[in-house]
Amino acid sequence: MATKIVLIGAGSAQFGYGTLGDIFQSTTLAGSEIVLHDINPRALAATEQTARDFLAARDLPFTVSATVDRKAALRGADFVIISIEVGDRFALWDQDWQIPQQYGIQQVYGENGGPGGLFHSLRIIPPILEICADIADICPDAWTFNYSNPMSRICTTVHRRFPGLNFVGMCHEIASLERYLPEMLDTPFSNLALRAGGLNHFSVLLEASYRDSGKDAYADIRARAPGYFGKLPGYSDILEYTRTHGKLVDTEGSTERDALGGADSAYPWADRTLFREILEKFHHLPITGDSHFGEYIRWAHEVSDHRGILDFYTFYRNYLGQVEPVIELKLKERVVPIMEGMLTDAGYEEGAVNIPNQGFIRQLPEFMAVEVPAIIDRKGVHGIRLDMPAGVAGLLCNQVAVHDLTAEAVLQGSRDLVIQALLVDSVNDKCRRIPEMVDLMIDRQRPYLDYLK
Repeated sequence: MATKIVLIGAGSAQFGYGTLGDIFQSTTLAGSEIVLHDINPRALAATEQTARDFLAARDLPFTVSATVDRKAALRGADFVIISIEVGDRFALWDQDWQIPQQYGIQQVYGENGGPGGLFHSLRIIPPILEICADIADICPDAWTFNYSNPMSRICTTVHRRFPGLNFVGMCHEIASLERYLPEMLDTPFSNLALRAGGLNHFSVLLEASYRDSGKDAYADIRARAPGYFGKLPGYSDILEYTRTHGKLVDTEGSTERDALGGADSAYPWADRTLFREILEKFHHLPITGDSHFGEYIRWAHEVSDHRGILDFYTFYRNYLGQVEPVIELKLKERVVPIMEGMLTDAGYEEGAVNIPNQGFIRQLPEFMAVEVPAIIDRKGVHGIRLDMPAGVAGLLCNQVAVHDLTAEAVLQGSRDLVIQALLVDSVNDKCRRIPEMVDLMIDRQRPYLDYLK
């Protein structure tokens, strides 16, 4: 019987075309039935037609159909891939970021952590829970992969509501190691044995060695990182380049230096002034830059590259508004190798998945979704236990109550728990006007937050 793969949110060309290209390049998945689902019928029809034309032109062995009926789409599914947003993404993101700042909360980005991450979670988790309810009812044995953010809060809440669901969070930030370390260490990526972990967008490299010699590579990373990252171009350089040359820059699959023709940055430690502090004071390499990592740390506002963060947001917003996605027979994300690994009983090690903590990071409770490497085989995804250093674990532990209260606020529809989630968040140092801010956000973000009473 053909493998059935359902893409939820496929009306988004960025997600739909990219994921279809990943699937179409796979020989293991050849013959699969792919069902596209979205709530926007016009966008969905465009993705379906593009996919059909692509398959016909290349005579590839896949079938594609589309439906706005989610229940119909899920019948018989083996794999489900979710990537959704609600409402006007950037308009709501601006509110998540700017309104808490108006109330005096110094958050650096507002997408995944801090107050912005909380309100983003409160909007997006309810529709994902509705999707998961259908999966649990219609195809309970299917493996579901989520690409929506805020990843760790989504996964934590889904597993609390549906503890038996095969629900895995996926993020491509781990790919930064493949872009930077070979160039830094002057060795092929295939020669590096690496393990990283933590929480999504809040993970660090924990182990590194050379496969050919078995020698530790972390000493070389610590020694060479300042010279490498201190000069690496960042998004302020990229934004300036796009404005000067009038063309978009795609950094996926290459370093920023490659994308800009080999030039160094005009700004020391571009995008990584917080990254530098973590490396110097905690002695471990973050796998993401200031914008994401800084969302979880109170003192990040003092040391983050704010210009780089603002320029990244400007570039990203413009990029998504101008880029014309296409289907390419090129592997870009990690979900296809995982599906292949399950179907072939590969037993290989995947670099990063977001799954419930089952002793993988001993300092964190089991209810939290953690980002860890995992073994992939026919039985599924099996997390690997990590040795988390005490200092990094301390940063992670600051998120425990926030994740717990976020999940409960969603599940109970409780305004009071939203207020409490903000008051226990280490990013926030305000109290008296927090209820007013919560009420304003509920009012501004109707109808997505109306369920909070």
